Amino acid sequence: MSKSKGYAGQILEVNLSNQDSRYKELATEFCRDYLGGIGFNARIICDEMPAGIEALSPENILVFGVGTMVGSTFPTASRTEVSAKSPLTGLFGTSNSGMFFGTQLKNAGFDALVIKGKAEKPVYLFIEDGEISVCDATRLWGKDSWDTLDILKKQYPGAEVALIGPAGENLVRFACIENGYYDAWARTGLGAVMGSKNLKAIVVRGTQGITPHNVEELIKVSWKARKLIETSPFFKPFQSYGSMNAAMPYGSFKALNANNFSQGCLSDWKENFARPKVEELTHGHIACQSCIIACAHWVEIKEGKYQGLRMKDMEVTPTVSFGSGCGMSLEATVKAAEMGQRYGMDMVSVAGVMAMAIELFDRGIINQEDVGYDLAFGDDDAIFRLMDDIAHRQGLGAVLAEGTMRAAEQFAGGEASAMHVKGLEMPMIDPRGRWSTWTLGILTNIRGGDHLRCRNPIENLRFNENKYDFQKERFGYDQKMYDALDMPDELKAQAIDLETDTVDIAIMSRWAEDLINLFNSVGVCIRPPVEHRIGPTILAEAYTAFTGIKISPIELMQSAERAWNLIKLFNLREGEQPEDSKFPHRFYEQTVGGKMLDEAKVQEVLQQYYQARGWDMLTGKPGEEKLQELGLCNLT
Repeated sequence: MSKSKGYAGQILEVNLSNQDSRYKELATEFCRDYLGGIGFNARIICDEMPAGIEALSPENILVFGVGTMVGSTFPTASRTEVSAKSPLTGLFGTSNSGMFFGTQLKNAGFDALVIKGKAEKPVYLFIEDGEISVCDATRLWGKDSWDTLDILKKQYPGAEVALIGPAGENLVRFACIENGYYDAWARTGLGAVMGSKNLKAIVVRGTQGITPHNVEELIKVSWKARKLIETSPFFKPFQSYGSMNAAMPYGSFKALNANNFSQGCLSDWKENFARPKVEELTHGHIACQSCIIACAHWVEIKEGKYQGLRMKDMEVTPTVSFGSGCGMSLEATVKAAEMGQRYGMDMVSVAGVMAMAIELFDRGIINQEDVGYDLAFGDDDAIFRLMDDIAHRQGLGAVLAEGTMRAAEQFAGGEASAMHVKGLEMPMIDPRGRWSTWTLGILTNIRGGDHLRCRNPIENLRFNENKYDFQKERFGYDQKMYDALDMPDELKAQAIDLETDTVDIAIMSRWAEDLINLFNSVGVCIRPPVEHRIGPTILAEAYTAFTGIKISPIELMQSAERAWNLIKLFNLREGEQPEDSKFPHRFYEQTVGGKMLDEAKVQEVLQQYYQARGWDMLTGKPGEEKLQELGLCNLT
């Protein structure tokens, strides 16, 4: 692809063990089959990583895959996927982030960055316009992410930086990779992978630009996409409140994690998380590259204990995980977010493992002698102290730094308090409060207990009716909404029954996962205003206009499905078992809001999902026919 359009045309591979670098030219067929982003990452890792390696060993491979449409005019095209074997789950670890890093990497001449080996001493990479330098990072090692950024931003004006904080250096298994000051590749512990390679940061600056195949057509398609997004009923609310929009409906459903999922919602959730409180603390707008929504805001604490603290945004997942999950006030969650970003820790995971520790303290399984101080839900100072201990692996923090699954094994009866799926700490949604496509997706997620890889593109949060034996959720929209959904007619008819006004959860989950995998391949945002309006048809038009590679909507979805199945094969290779796809026992044994999950019925809809995917209904293994269809038979 020497005369590529849309793509930069090269993959940069760096081996830190010998500081060797290689440039690999992209092949058109590879681009068509895997698109970019998570698709590139999945194929590279599955091809080049030996089976069964330790995630914190030099043999692990860390890949930054830039979404195809990044660098174009397509709305919200800013996303980069980072992947490796997860030190937290032992499965495929992957995370997605926007802002401006991917644009810089592509402008520097690369669609993906592959990092292998381990440096002898702390280093950082500097990449600029096709060239790479491996630089000494000894002076940066031990500094938090913000202090490190201050130094590197001053040294390299205009550059973007991916980096780790002390948690990554100390191999905390849920350490994240920070994306500048306020964003991150947060989930699955990829910061620990960087730390294990003695890699402190990646500094990228590029001026080469990306040439579209057909500028006029790209602008036309981008404008059409903009109009679609702006007509979404979620557009204005997300501009005003960001992801905190979800707190209101899920709070009313009693579906917000409270005190380590021991309750469906705290009694004061409205005072802490509803729109008036959010409005009181937020102002202004922050947008990623090419974004028309600008869902992030500045948060400023103007009085009280945390007066003067200024941060980007209140994301609903960490805010509720700290606030409701650990019992903290909204103002305290902002401080917790600042600490999480400075230390470089996945805020969902650190909140989850701390909530487990507090519950173990309440149950008398651990005590003050074990911790060094008392723990309690709502004790902000103790929670901050515990965060510091985890980031630096001090005292009990050294045990908790292993993650919820491993830490629970160190305490008699600890498993009952461990809220994770496949080793990944669960997000703020309590599936007992609202069972849906979204919550089934926590079980089927290729990276573990997480909610960001499956969301019903026509989810209607006005309804919370749990009367469909776990197989259906309420549709609640009209024929116009049905017609607007960009989904093949035959599949749409299977997924949505207009007569009964229901959505088939298993079928919609399969579609939603592939759709989000498509977004994560081409690099567009998955926020509801986008996901509810953008589908494979307009993305195929945009992809062809940008790259010159003609592709159909069906082929686009098949590329996304191919990557999903490839990652499933990787997980099976690395030891995933059918019994891993279960919620913690608490969800089947204890009620919230008068509801709990029926394990047999959840298992039944899970098997229906496997069937919809073309996988074995008992083992969840991709079937031979599906692998043949996707061209993956040689990988079994």
